[in-house]
Amino acid sequence: MPLTMNKNAFITCAVTGSGGTQDRSPKVPRSPKQIADSAIAAAKAGAAIVHCHVRDPETGTPSRDLALYREVTDRIRDAEVDVVLNLTAGMGGDMVFGNTENPLPVVAGTDMVGATERMAHIAECLPEICTLDCGTMNFAEADYVMTNTPGMLRAMGQMMTDLGVKPEIEAFDTGHLWFAKELVKEGVLDGPALVQLCMGVPWGAPNDLNTFMAMVNNVPDDWTWSAFSLGRDQMAYVAGSVLAGGNVRVGLEDNLWLGKGELAENWQLVERAGTIIENMGARVIGPDAVREKLGLVKRAPAAK
Repeated sequence: MPLTMNKNAFITCAVTGSGGTQDRSPKVPRSPKQIADSAIAAAKAGAAIVHCHVRDPETGTPSRDLALYREVTDRIRDAEVDVVLNLTAGMGGDMVFGNTENPLPVVAGTDMVGATERMAHIAECLPEICTLDCGTMNFAEADYVMTNTPGMLRAMGQMMTDLGVKPEIEAFDTGHLWFAKELVKEGVLDGPALVQLCMGVPWGAPNDLNTFMAMVNNVPDDWTWSAFSLGRDQMAYVAGSVLAGGNVRVGLEDNLWLGKGELAENWQLVERAGTIIENMGARVIGPDAVREKLGLVKRAPAAK
């Protein structure tokens, strides 16, 4: 099928993530202030959406602490620059098994909680968007499984719909898109939906172009989608996503480098992505245009 380039693309900046990158680059933000400041700088550089996790300020390890999310949210909303806030709801589904002869009981690193607890910070902070990892998947680590059962996804998806928060469906493989379409069919999620195609994450969809186009072709025509890949392929997927009709995601969650031997900051990755988009003959749209496109309602800063 012929490609139809997206002439009006938005950039999402994935600010810090939950991976073990905090010890690989001093530029990965840890504290709520650092995360918010990095998100604000990314917005000033052209990101319409900032996707945020939180981390323990001392260790940099991923956290579900409600107070940390509240601080990040308030700092971003109080900023002079406008941006659409997208909070992760992917935490709380981590299962780490014992060795292959003794898989149970599960071991350190496991963080399994119920749907209400996984959604507590979303209900508290009411971001415009939050993520819904639409399937269970083996990750690169030997015995770690990202666990999202159909029942859990239905429960969390319904909570998002009831809260008026737009789910961003995180699709790591084609089956995740299949289930996402089922959630819309069942009325758990409203359509048209928003999708993030997550390419090259071991062991989900590999980031070759044939697989990428298979993912793209499984997204309904009236849905909005973005895509990203990891590391050195991040900027290539900026061009590929726009060429294939989508939007883009960059940021330190997925890639630490601006160039060989040069560690990046989030705003630099956003700026480079914007240059690529504009050099392709497209334009970068801002948060107001994204809200209109996705039917979002801007949330006001918290009352002081």
